[in-house]
Amino acid sequence: MTDRPNGPWFDCLPSCATHLQCGQGWHTIRWEAGELRLPNHPDAEAELVLAALGGGKPRCVEVAEAWERRAADLAVLAVGPRSPADRIAVSWFDVDAAARATQRRGQRGYLPPAGGSRRLPPPMSGPRPATAFAAAARPEQATPDRERAARRRSDMLSLLALGYGFQVRLIGQVAAAHADRPEAAMEQIRPPLVAAITARLAPVAEEWLGIDPGQVVVTLHRGPGWGSAELTGRAGQRRLRVSLPAGWLGQVWAAGLSLTGRHLVVAVAQGGWPDARVLALRAPGTEPVPLDVHATVPGAVSESQDVRPDAAHAPHWDV
Repeated sequence: MTDRPNGPWFDCLPSCATHLQCGQGWHTIRWEAGELRLPNHPDAEAELVLAALGGGKPRCVEVAEAWERRAADLAVLAVGPRSPADRIAVSWFDVDAAARATQRRGQRGYLPPAGGSRRLPPPMSGPRPATAFAAAARPEQATPDRERAARRRSDMLSLLALGYGFQVRLIGQVAAAHADRPEAAMEQIRPPLVAAITARLAPVAEEWLGIDPGQVVVTLHRGPGWGSAELTGRAGQRRLRVSLPAGWLGQVWAAGLSLTGRHLVVAVAQGGWPDARVLALRAPGTEPVPLDVHATVPGAVSESQDVRPDAAHAPHWDV
């Protein structure tokens, strides 16, 4: 039995598409096989050249640039959703309003402080407002830092406006970018990775075992194997201690596989869409068993199986 995925982290994720107003029309942005694609802009590089010469930059291209800039930004893990119920209410109106506000403040020689925090705010079950990113802000000092912070905030708002489907895929991509970092680089990135896994595993553990989310303790697993899980203590001292690799966020959580068939999925043994084989725990302290699973998507577009980003839930998997 293998406990390592046999393909890239996104093997269990279908394509995802949304539409946004770009120029005088509505364009499609699609995520597919780990990449953000712009079907309405086949020569995006040429459009960037024109923009550099004084022309306007298409919104689709701006979004693609933001995605590229944030593809390894750990702040994404602190800002993005914790579960399908954790909706983040950001619209393109919010994005435009924030851009105008930043421009006005910049003209007065001041840019508001912003930036990613390593502390995750508590999980939320209702919609989070467009100011969610600002709530995780830290002050910046030098003007270049303020400019970078303003750019980060603008990027984050634009990417959040794409919807849940894109948000979870970006989280998966960021986690994958750091999953195989050398041990020497782990000192700084371990805390945000542990916090990100904890925030997303805790509600799953509550549904799996009925344990309070505050009693879930996560460590980052490194090396071969999937990690470990054990239940210790009693009553108020009970703790679910789980060690998982950073890649779990993309391979398992982002794909909606975390809790399948009343089992906690800890790894993907054979990736694929809509059929895959996973390794899952029936109970803490047991060995994972292989499960063959099949996915369906609420709100999928039948001809392409694109997941609409406003779908209420992630893909649903059955054994």
